Amino acid sequence: MNTDPWLAGMDGCRAGWVAVFLRPTGDDVRVRILPRFSNITEAPEKPVVIAVDIPIGLPEHTGPGGRSAENAIRPLLGARQSSVFSVPSRAALETADYREACNIALTTSDPPRKISKQLFMIAPKIREVDAAVRDDKALATRTFEVHPEAAFWRLNGERALTEPKKVKGKVYEPGLRLRRELLIASSLPRNHVETAPPMGAAADDLLDALACAAIARRIHAGIARPYPDPPPRDAHGLPMAIWT
Repeated sequence: MNTDPWLAGMDGCRAGWVAVFLRPTGDDVRVRILPRFSNITEAPEKPVVIAVDIPIGLPEHTGPGGRSAENAIRPLLGARQSSVFSVPSRAALETADYREACNIALTTSDPPRKISKQLFMIAPKIREVDAAVRDDKALATRTFEVHPEAAFWRLNGERALTEPKKVKGKVYEPGLRLRRELLIASSLPRNHVETAPPMGAAADDLLDALACAAIARRIHAGIARPYPDPPPRDAHGLPMAIWT
């Protein structure tokens, strides 16, 4: 009987969250959809590390480029750095109205900057994770922010990827193939990397969750790095760093 702990990688998807559960080593992998991020606390695997593709730790004010976490990883990613959205202030993310969010973002950033529509679209998921980790301190200590493109940069020998995941909003198969190859090379089982995503998730959602799971292994092994290091903390004590 395998007594190693479970780890988890998570990415947002149309149906909620696609979660990849795996051990620190080996091919024991489970994939399923969770309707809400907080459902991870009810998972029978009880993962000791949760690596999730979502901003954690929200600033009161921002400078150029958002948080220091975004600014720390953008230079690493080459042409893929456009995938790193600038995270605005907590107050801007707390409103469900885009125009109001932009007005608040303008007054809480220097230089003044609106919230991007792409970032605003995932604001409900940001609020969901933020509420979960603020309400549950034990969950907060085992939840880590990951960015898939930074994860793939790490899996690619700290080299920026040459192919995007999407072109003009459509899945770009050469980019997905490159990412699958990196995941398999990082010891994730081929059958899970190459399988169809679960219902409610897209192919790139599954690959991103697998990339987060690969970083969860690094975090558990004590070899992952936060960007920046050491991480600053927000007004609620949450670290603001992207782990790779």
